[in-house]
Amino acid sequence: MTARPPVPYVTAWTGEDRRTAPVVVCRANDRGIGYPHENPQERDTMGVLWARRPLRQGHGRPRYGHVHPQRQRRAMHRLLCQVCAAPAYEDEHGTLFLLEDHRDVPGWPEEEVTAHPPLCLQCAAMSPEWCPHLRRTGAVAVQVQHPDIDGVHGLMYRREGRLAVPDKAVTVPYDDPAVRWVLAAHLTRVLRGCTIVQPEEIAERLST
Repeated sequence: MTARPPVPYVTAWTGEDRRTAPVVVCRANDRGIGYPHENPQERDTMGVLWARRPLRQGHGRPRYGHVHPQRQRRAMHRLLCQVCAAPAYEDEHGTLFLLEDHRDVPGWPEEEVTAHPPLCLQCAAMSPEWCPHLRRTGAVAVQVQHPDIDGVHGLMYRREGRLAVPDKAVTVPYDDPAVRWVLAAHLTRVLRGCTIVQPEEIAERLST
């Protein structure tokens, strides 16, 4: 009998439905968006506003395909496995990531910007079997020597008079002034120094 796949650490649960909080234009012109009553933890070290979510992992049902912003941010920032939250696999070739297969794109995966945290060896070996999305798209394991924090993915707002109006989902680097108008849901890293890892290599490392 096949073991039931684990619920990934970064997955949101129904008991963590979003806290209703209005997004407003900050008082200073063109300063971006904010909450009427913010606490310091609601912005990252670059000053970007993050979506509010309760931290109630395991409450209710897993919302597969939906990522909890704060757990994703923690896993990506600390390079933790997105499935089990253990430290991601790393050796002299770099940190292990699992990406959708785009080898038909010239130069890929160099300079790829990803919102998917890395993985440990065990979870990297099993994720293509566990995850229906990866079974459809195909997956490639990649070790990355320089997975540098790059920016955020989230909902862009625009100003209409005194109102902050949601516009579209975007991925924006931290050095783009537009990032102050993004309500972040995912931290991103840009991948440089990439080496594709064959499945048999992962299996061999697991066995040693």
